Amino acid sequence: MLELIRDTFFGQLIYLASSRKRMQFPEEKADFIVPEQYRLGYKEAQQKRNTSPQEGAEKSYFAQERKSTHPRGSPLQTPGGDVFVNAHHDAQSIRDAEGQTPGVARTPGATSGAAPPLGSDREPPSRQSSDRTLDEGRRTSGAQSGDEEKNQKNLPNAHEDDAEGRDPYIVDWYGPDDPQNPLNWSQPKKAFVTSLLCYLTFSVYAGSSIVTPGLEDFAAKHQVGVVVATLSLTLYVLGYGIGPMFLSSLSEIPSIGRNVPYILTLAVFVVLQVPTALISSTAGFFILRFLAGVFGSPPLATGGATISDMFHPKVRAPWIGVWGISCVCGPALGPLIGGFAFDGTNNYAWTIWPILFASGGALLLLIFTLPETSSTNILARRAARLRKLTGNKELRSQGEIIQANMTGKEIAMMTLVRPFLLTILDPMVLLLNLLIGLVYAILYVWLEAFPIVYVEAVYTFNYGEMGLAFLSILVGAVLAFAAFLWYCKVRLEPMFDRKGGRLDPEDRLEPALVSLIFLPICLFGFGWTATASIHWIVPTIFAGMFSIGTFGAFQAVLNFLADAYPDYVASVLASNDLFRSIMGAAFPLFARAMFNNLQAMNGPTAFPVAWGCTLLGCLTILFVPLPWVFYFYGPQLRKASRYASY
Repeated sequence: MLELIRDTFFGQLIYLASSRKRMQFPEEKADFIVPEQYRLGYKEAQQKRNTSPQEGAEKSYFAQERKSTHPRGSPLQTPGGDVFVNAHHDAQSIRDAEGQTPGVARTPGATSGAAPPLGSDREPPSRQSSDRTLDEGRRTSGAQSGDEEKNQKNLPNAHEDDAEGRDPYIVDWYGPDDPQNPLNWSQPKKAFVTSLLCYLTFSVYAGSSIVTPGLEDFAAKHQVGVVVATLSLTLYVLGYGIGPMFLSSLSEIPSIGRNVPYILTLAVFVVLQVPTALISSTAGFFILRFLAGVFGSPPLATGGATISDMFHPKVRAPWIGVWGISCVCGPALGPLIGGFAFDGTNNYAWTIWPILFASGGALLLLIFTLPETSSTNILARRAARLRKLTGNKELRSQGEIIQANMTGKEIAMMTLVRPFLLTILDPMVLLLNLLIGLVYAILYVWLEAFPIVYVEAVYTFNYGEMGLAFLSILVGAVLAFAAFLWYCKVRLEPMFDRKGGRLDPEDRLEPALVSLIFLPICLFGFGWTATASIHWIVPTIFAGMFSIGTFGAFQAVLNFLADAYPDYVASVLASNDLFRSIMGAAFPLFARAMFNNLQAMNGPTAFPVAWGCTLLGCLTILFVPLPWVFYFYGPQLRKASRYASY
């Protein structure tokens, strides 16, 4: 239990406040056995062993010195002054006798065996070099680039590392069953962390559209038009598109990790809700909404990386799907929450308070229960503890070496410049960004049709009752996820095994081949059944189909981009996030005028959103063939690309 608390933000505060005497890590306990390759002087001894005829004498000296003068647990001093800590050349015999894995404290029930890891020819995005500069840093450092299987098998035998030319002073996992490795956490722990991430993501995404029920009240009280009032939605969306360009890269810095950006930015996000709800200035309200979007953005951009930290590629897709439900349902269910808040008070400010309550609860949960998942951060902190324990200042984690080899210019290039270059210079990135951006923008435009249909022109619901119609989008997302689970079990996982642990990027597009057709069906059906002569349940059923199309499109396109551009995955996903946020921010500004003007020009009045939905449906039809093109011609297009892998 203490280990669970120790790895949280709260646990680390206690750890630091107690001068590292509370919530200690295994390396700080008296019964810890240091792996032999991390001892001071080990590398030099190995170099001499490989070049000197005195190899046998040196090894015998160390062994005899250990046996005759140094009991277990005491440091070993060599004639040269090097300190060796209780991990020796015949460490394997001790492990055989005690069932002890080096680097793991001797605790009851500890075991050294583990099931072999699932093979993969590619690391998950959280540990994979996101851009070529990171790969260059890795090669410069001499650290292994490897894949997930190597990550799990690392350093079981220091002599093997030396033989393969790897630096034995690179701190890595203590073996395939290292309990500190997030890939080795129990399923309940992984599920709990995923649920925390879903709750946080939902809270931030819902904060965008939650204000829509109060837009007319805001316009009346601030004496502005409804289009201007819509800026409270669009600036928030723009903020969480721009925010990751500056904030998401922080989580890839080994000394920072994921928890610190999550919690500190969320704390700012929570605090911003108070002045947003209370401020009377129109400009001030818009500025605060934009800043809230910026500081709420880290989980939206790096949530997938956090899940990738914990799950092997073969079983990762369903868990990404769980998180995807929160991404889809956040904007869709925001008006449900905001509708009931507004109906109870008839004050737009009360649409802000639910964001405070939801995100404040998420902040408390994260502080006390969210463990660090970034392997680069976990290993960087482990390296620091081992340096202190052994006196070996050359010990470094792979992430620390990569970080040391990157300049501020390279980081700025990766996070600020390259996303734009990829979008401009690579047609596949541009077209897929347009596809996801269009889906996202149409979602926010289409949400503007709900008050017209359910409150103003057709069914005369109140805003709270209108919000219940959005539950159909949740139902659609759950059905899409159930179908996706079936697809993963029947199609994706067998394909993963059949191809030796590596999927072609085009394989990731399969969900979109079918799901995108639900977008025009939804929009045409919703627009032409939203009339007083047809029961409200009919357009509501069609509304649920939107999340089916959205869920499949996001799952397919984002995974395709990550697999097709492995050297630039951070940049290509950042470009996609920015692209869809800009489109999602711009389109709602003309949504109400579009619905009203098209209806006025074409009629009939009984179908107030029919022509607007028809226009949106036609736009989605244009992009339905796009995944099919990339599915069949993707290899040729990737071969012709300057940036894609082939």
